[in-house]
Amino acid sequence: MASLPPLNPERDAAFRALFAERIVILDGAMGSLIQAFNLTGKDFRSGDLAAHGHDLKGNNDLLSITRPDIIEEIHHRYFHAGADIVETNTFSATAIAQADYHLEGKVTEINLAAVACARRAASAVESERPGRRCLVAGAIGPLNRTLSMSPDVNRPDYRAVTWNQVVAAYTEQVRALVSGGVDALLVETIFDTLNCKAALFAIESVFEDVGGRLPVMISVTITDASGRTLSGQTTEAFYNSIRHANPFSVGINCALGGRAMRPYIEELSRISTCYVSCYPNAGLPNAFGGYDETPEEMASIMREFAASGLVNLVGGCCGSTPDHISAIAAAVRGLPARKLPVAETSMRLSGLEPLIVA
Repeated sequence: MASLPPLNPERDAAFRALFAERIVILDGAMGSLIQAFNLTGKDFRSGDLAAHGHDLKGNNDLLSITRPDIIEEIHHRYFHAGADIVETNTFSATAIAQADYHLEGKVTEINLAAVACARRAASAVESERPGRRCLVAGAIGPLNRTLSMSPDVNRPDYRAVTWNQVVAAYTEQVRALVSGGVDALLVETIFDTLNCKAALFAIESVFEDVGGRLPVMISVTITDASGRTLSGQTTEAFYNSIRHANPFSVGINCALGGRAMRPYIEELSRISTCYVSCYPNAGLPNAFGGYDETPEEMASIMREFAASGLVNLVGGCCGSTPDHISAIAAAVRGLPARKLPVAETSMRLSGLEPLIVA
């Protein structure tokens, strides 16, 4: 196994200093902007992929290889809109997810290409605006297979994937992201806590190999008004499940619009001893699958969260655009970031519900 390059302590210090200084701005949706380019199947094929025997259209992660100009331009737009951090175009860049396209062997190349796109955009904007710091988070998605739930209602004991397979898939992705030079790792859109734990286990193993650490950011998805993840946990139970990993930040993204997220962000802000992030969808999807919340509406909600002292990082998920990020950045500018509470000494356990033993 190839050795990993050393981490960049100067960029790591800059990343951590930014959070200590103010509310940090994350980018918005990648897919929403990709759709606007009206790409055809040819855009997903180049080089040795030209004759690939499987349909590749819709595999957006592949565009970091086949159309890096588009991915880099999207990163540029978000940086210019005011984002401090952009996410790599790697939401589905694991062997398990890429198996749908018969591209398991391309995982390392996809991740490295995605980091390169983001780093080029960051360097370009930093050159244009001396003193500006543009940072890159390696996006790690939730997979299309789950460890906690059976895909077959008639076989509740069945799992489509094993723990070792999930750990191996995440380890391959994390090694490539770290090797490419990300400033942080973002395990996001979590709906199955056991998948998340496998990702965190993989991350720790890579950190042992490299002999250092990057900030690890974790973002869960609360799927509906029940206030639970798809695998059934409440917000607090989820936090109790992952707090042992000492995350740099924990937060909520996707599934809901900001207004519907309010009680769950408030709860997370109360119990979390690390930074809190929030990047909601641009409202709930309409009947056509689109998102109707305007930049002004989304920014107003994020400003209220910031003014209430609930967040350290804000951005956008599905349906959000550079216009949304620009409005959010302006809305929270000058407002103080959430203060980290003093950790309470207690035993915190979790199943679907939290259990605190004082």
